[in-house]
Amino acid sequence: MSIEIANESGVEVDTDAVLAVARHALDEMGVNPLAELSVLLVDVEYMTELNHRWMGGDGPTDVLAFPMDEGSVDHGPGESAPAAGEPALLGDIVLCPDVAAKQAATAGHSAADELHLLTVHGVLHLLGYDHAEPEEEREMFALQARLLSSWRSSRSQ
Repeated sequence: MSIEIANESGVEVDTDAVLAVARHALDEMGVNPLAELSVLLVDVEYMTELNHRWMGGDGPTDVLAFPMDEGSVDHGPGESAPAAGEPALLGDIVLCPDVAAKQAATAGHSAADELHLLTVHGVLHLLGYDHAEPEEEREMFALQARLLSSWRSSRSQ
């Protein structure tokens, strides 16, 4: 699994933990081990620009996911895998640590915990999950909670 991370946010972030939670989520979801993922941490100004340009939103958001090649994601035996040796380009997750820190304060947990949650959230979006409808939201958020819980358990052993 190839995961590239770039912190251009100007905020000190434990990028090793962000990589670890992303890798855990991808492994648990059975994603092709040749998959490639990019994680970019950005400042509020750049996230505001991305949110406006790609989502039509006003102001910054916490996480954006840009899928590259949904057809290459291996969801299991019922779906054909990419040709042998061909990497699956999952896409990019963009995180904004400043927005995450504000949300963490409101939620009553650490900024690091919020970034881990947002990373898993972004991975699930890249894998085709969404939360536009109530049933989709229940499924995605339950899966997100399970992945975070199993990741935290694996770290505390």
